[in-house]
Amino acid sequence: MVQEEKNRYSEDDLKEFEILIGRKLEATRSELNYIKETLSKRNDSGTDNTSGNSKLLEDGADTSERENLSQLAARLQKFTQQLDAAMVRIKNGTYGVCKDTGKLIPKERLRAVPHTQQTIEAKLRQSN
Repeated sequence: MVQEEKNRYSEDDLKEFEILIGRKLEATRSELNYIKETLSKRNDSGTDNTSGNSKLLEDGADTSERENLSQLAARLQKFTQQLDAAMVRIKNGTYGVCKDTGKLIPKERLRAVPHTQQTIEAKLRQSN
């Protein structure tokens, strides 16, 4: 029993992380929905009464902003998927265990990056 406690987090710890991840998921999904709504509204052609030259500049700025929003939406979508996967790991009891070393990932790291699957040491080794 003592060995098991060193290899995984307690139910109380997992509950804490489940709440943390749930809040992050809710906020991320809300932001993602807002961006999607913004993008869909920008694709609607409005009744714009600006002059020709000004319209060209606005179109360029709109295109750039649309690209930025699309990139942000893609990052948020990926983050949502990572958080969903972390929730699955919580449910099956493997959350917080480094996929490379099998050691517990420190709570401080999990609070900062709740979807991580690696300790800092393993992540740094991977980068090199």
